[in-house]
Amino acid sequence: MGLAYTIDSPIRVAHFGISSVISITDDELTEKMRAFYSKKFSLHYQEITQKCQDYRAERIKQYLNLVDTIVKDKFEHFKNEFAESKTALENYLSILPNTSELKNGLQKFVDDGLLLKDAVKKYLSEHFSPGGIDVNIMTKVDKDNFEKDKQLPIEFNDAHASLRGFANSNLSSSVVLSAGMNPRLYSYFEQFPMFYHDVNGHLQKKIILKVSDFRSAMIQGNFLAKKGLWVSEYRIESGLNCGGHAFATDGFLLGPILEEFRTKKEQLIQSAHELMVKALEVKNLPIPTQPLPLKITAQGGVGTAEEHDFLLSHFQMDSVGWGSPFLLVPEATSVDEETRMLLAKAQEDDFYLSDISPLGVPFNAVKGMSNDLWKQNRITENKAGSSCPKKLLALSKEYDSQGMCTASKKYQDIKLAELEAQKKEISASDLEKQKNKIMTKSCLCVGLANPSYLENGIEVKGQQQGVVICPGPNLAYFDKIVSLAEMVKHIYGNTNILKDTNRPNMFMKELKMYVDYLKNEIQNLTDDITDGKIKKWNLFKKNILEGIEYYETLFATTPFFKKHVIEIHRELKFYKMEISRITFDKNENDLTVLITSISN
Repeated sequence: MGLAYTIDSPIRVAHFGISSVISITDDELTEKMRAFYSKKFSLHYQEITQKCQDYRAERIKQYLNLVDTIVKDKFEHFKNEFAESKTALENYLSILPNTSELKNGLQKFVDDGLLLKDAVKKYLSEHFSPGGIDVNIMTKVDKDNFEKDKQLPIEFNDAHASLRGFANSNLSSSVVLSAGMNPRLYSYFEQFPMFYHDVNGHLQKKIILKVSDFRSAMIQGNFLAKKGLWVSEYRIESGLNCGGHAFATDGFLLGPILEEFRTKKEQLIQSAHELMVKALEVKNLPIPTQPLPLKITAQGGVGTAEEHDFLLSHFQMDSVGWGSPFLLVPEATSVDEETRMLLAKAQEDDFYLSDISPLGVPFNAVKGMSNDLWKQNRITENKAGSSCPKKLLALSKEYDSQGMCTASKKYQDIKLAELEAQKKEISASDLEKQKNKIMTKSCLCVGLANPSYLENGIEVKGQQQGVVICPGPNLAYFDKIVSLAEMVKHIYGNTNILKDTNRPNMFMKELKMYVDYLKNEIQNLTDDITDGKIKKWNLFKKNILEGIEYYETLFATTPFFKKHVIEIHRELKFYKMEISRITFDKNENDLTVLITSISN
């Protein structure tokens, strides 16, 4: 969800019992939001400047503490409102799923006409709690930091400092680690006792890993277990049908991945438990008599109550996450009005996988972002690149040992000058392609933070960057701004806010994206076609075909999706033919042969 979009979501929705995740990558953003909410709620505020020792971790810690304070206060007021107002209670009950124990318990008070303040309060205290205030750290964003020209110790790296800020905060919640394994960061967890369980097996702070396949989960979970650390949740996300950066698998589709987690969950638990016990023995720390609780959850492209229920029922997921649709809920996310309207009006073809991320990873975007306008203006004026004020993604050390961001003017000036020196050796069309490849990078640090500043009237200083937003393609089927109650009712099947009935099943949408991804990778290849490339593509194709076979059986037997099963099988047949047409021959090492095989 980027940097800003959920930066204050717990303040907005946690008192309803809804959990959300705050990105703690940008300490400048957290500091400005702390100043904003301190003023809004008349709380004491003292600025933490960059002159403060360990300012990055301290800013994050103090913002999380502020959010925790505000959420607890709002939650108590919310409970009191329930106890005193039958209307407020009935409105809340109307959005809860019928299977909710909380709903059924509170409904008895309404039905019996016994809205006794003390009785309701007692029941709420025993059965109702605020949503989790979890945090996210993108493990790759772990830039080395310097004081003048002297490199600071590793613990002052960006992700390390973010972790320290969360660890030292008052929160009892979870840190979600995304974007793959960072061994140095994972090892840093050992420094904080709150990530180890106590004698009762309780964890003050938990670890959640966002993963795209079982093998990755096993490797990362065991790495942490060897340090005596337990992963409390594996959050499985579609490789392509998601928001933000898209980490495509080697053609492994979401359905087969979830099936593997379902059948091998016990293996995942036992493997980590045995390794953790050995590590705890060495550390002389409490050893659990049995494995600690472990959740398997899923997210990415879910758009209907039936899909939500299917993931819970068939794959036995502990919960299902919804992200991008909430960008159309002003009560839940921080988005400026212009961008929110852009999302509501965007059509299916407006959502695309872009190359704008300085990380060099495909990045979900939508056409019409204001950042694109300002970026193009600079290109037209021969001033390509960002001033790079935050340097969170200054990770390239190609020209500077302290790191440069590939979206920065400094970096792009060097690259464009190198290209200019080689222009006699390059065709005009290739020259233009390579220029565009350099200049397409966007300043995500500023573009992803600006929505909160714009929405809340906070001054935006420095070079104009506009807004970058990173919704999943599933948002194409939601076409209006809705209330929180409407969205929650939609999730639980009590209403429908989708704009039409032409939305593809989430698994079919992802399948199409993987087929298109392979085609695009082949067609856009500029290097020589190596044996390694052909081997990779063949594996990708093989995994997609195996995924299609899995879906053919799944949708022929499941009681879900009966209204759409004919269409789903038609799509499976079509994509099977599409992927089968793509052939690779080592003896015909010619790009034109590969392109022809796709288009025929």
